[in-house]
Amino acid sequence: MSEPSGRSNAAQLLLFFAALMIGSLLALTGLRQFFIEPLASTHTNAIWFFIQVLPLLLIIPGMLRLHYRSCFFAILVGSLYFIHGVLLAVDEPLRTLGFWEVGFSLLLILAATYLLRGLTSAGAGGE
Repeated sequence: MSEPSGRSNAAQLLLFFAALMIGSLLALTGLRQFFIEPLASTHTNAIWFFIQVLPLLLIIPGMLRLHYRSCFFAILVGSLYFIHGVLLAVDEPLRTLGFWEVGFSLLLILAATYLLRGLTSAGAGGE
């Protein structure tokens, strides 16, 4: 039985996995920003957190619609978080947090890459 939205089971699984990694990166960023390394004021913390998670928030609607461009941007955003995770992993007190961020971002990059590959081969890449 086919899905009403026309999505294959593999695409749905990859989309779920990518959304899980996006949520994990959001939670990890919030944990670091508000509990591990908070800034002086609450307002500054909230603004800086919003700036850090804005790229993740911008790709979610397009990813849910399986747009080709949003999947590509998810790979780019995952690369940014990968670089940030490597920088955190160099610092001794934040090493564990950095390794988690590297792992989540690599898994996001892989999920978005395979999702993009499936969209390209199916010819369903929306603008």
